[in-house]
Amino acid sequence: MNRISFAITIAAVVTMSACSKPDKPGISAGEGFIDVPGGKVWYQVVGSGNATPLLVLHGGPGIPSDYLSRLSKLSDERPVVFYDQLGCGKSDRPTDKSLWKTERFVEELATVRQKLNLEEVHILGHSWGTMLATDYMLTKPSGVRSLIFSSPSISIPRWLDDANKFRAQLPADVQAVLKKHEDAGTTDSEEYQNAVTEYYKLHVCRIFPFPPEMESALKNAGMDVYLTMWGPSEFFGIGNLKDYDRSSRLKEITVPVMFTAGHYDEATPETAGFYQSQIPGSSLVIFENSSHMAMLEETDRFIQVVRDFLKGK
Repeated sequence: MNRISFAITIAAVVTMSACSKPDKPGISAGEGFIDVPGGKVWYQVVGSGNATPLLVLHGGPGIPSDYLSRLSKLSDERPVVFYDQLGCGKSDRPTDKSLWKTERFVEELATVRQKLNLEEVHILGHSWGTMLATDYMLTKPSGVRSLIFSSPSISIPRWLDDANKFRAQLPADVQAVLKKHEDAGTTDSEEYQNAVTEYYKLHVCRIFPFPPEMESALKNAGMDVYLTMWGPSEFFGIGNLKDYDRSSRLKEITVPVMFTAGHYDEATPETAGFYQSQIPGSSLVIFENSSHMAMLEETDRFIQVVRDFLKGK
């Protein structure tokens, strides 16, 4: 074989080798459990498209991913990854209250990413999930392509200030019931819970009776987590998150970011707009017919907004 023929042969072999090299294995659809600090968490991967996976962080803390399941509509383009954080839903429910702190949930998130080989990922956090996403991003993880902060709660002092304004708009008798039981420490009473529902019907989900996905999430909630970290209701925050505020550090996030909020949201459009102003180049979308559950109240538009944001990222 002359030198020219030899060179051609070698080039052909190299080319064939490069073309036949298998693609890096992608994440597979299915469900299972992952060992994390404190126990096992349940996860589900829906879809197996070629686009970068979307990892979904539910709210609460302690309200499992059931209510976010309509995001699986995005699985025609990319894998959508759900998991129930420790202490709620299908995950383990340990009784050690020292586990219920933000730092452990951040470590849990990092473990889920690592165990599922989510080297490149988009993250969507809802409500408490935006706090978790923020603290996770402040650890400077690699491979996060973009963030969606849905109904954000990144400053609890702002959240409670907004909530107090909404409480003041409730009927006087409902306000009286709330105050009576909060003062007496009887927030587990049926009367208090009925009064709470009046607030939720205005600012948490304006579809009532609540959609089945939300009812399922509430039924499978981890109340130990919710009560320890937050409190007895969405507007009465007395847990270990009561002083949480990362708004001054949002500028440290450098990936593309979109904020969303409902017009009637307990995470008000005004407060969401303040957060958006802290991240240059970020965007804000308001769902005019929604409160805190735009993915249930305006499902089609919510899915399209997320789809459009993720496109090309």
